[in-house]
Amino acid sequence: MKKNLLLFSFILFLNCESDGNSQFCDIIGNQTINLANPEFNNLLVPAGWNYANGGTKGTVLYNFNNSFRAFSRECPNLDCNNKMIVQNDTRLVCPCDDAEYSILDGSPLNSEASKSVCEFRVVEVGSGTLNIINF
Repeated sequence: MKKNLLLFSFILFLNCESDGNSQFCDIIGNQTINLANPEFNNLLVPAGWNYANGGTKGTVLYNFNNSFRAFSRECPNLDCNNKMIVQNDTRLVCPCDDAEYSILDGSPLNSEASKSVCEFRVVEVGSGTLNIINF
């Protein structure tokens, strides 16, 4: 049991701390998104985005030229208890410190931000169905 826990912790560390700019990412359960659901109509067009459930504070899904990306709404500033919001369809903003992040790749856009936003893996499993999972 201890070996499994150690291996799991090591894999999680490798997946979320690899570039020095990312934070410790929360674990997201296997989340399925059906793009036929009217709630996700905005995701059907390139550069469209939607909020979704998942993770500790929810996710932001983004259609990047018909390839989907998913980011945590948890602020990389771990002292913040608020969810990040999308502004101008191009960036995620943490309401606690006004740090801004690219909606394209989660990278910091201003000096208030020092770590990247956690990204989740999006797998297209069928026509109009996406699974969001940890990397």
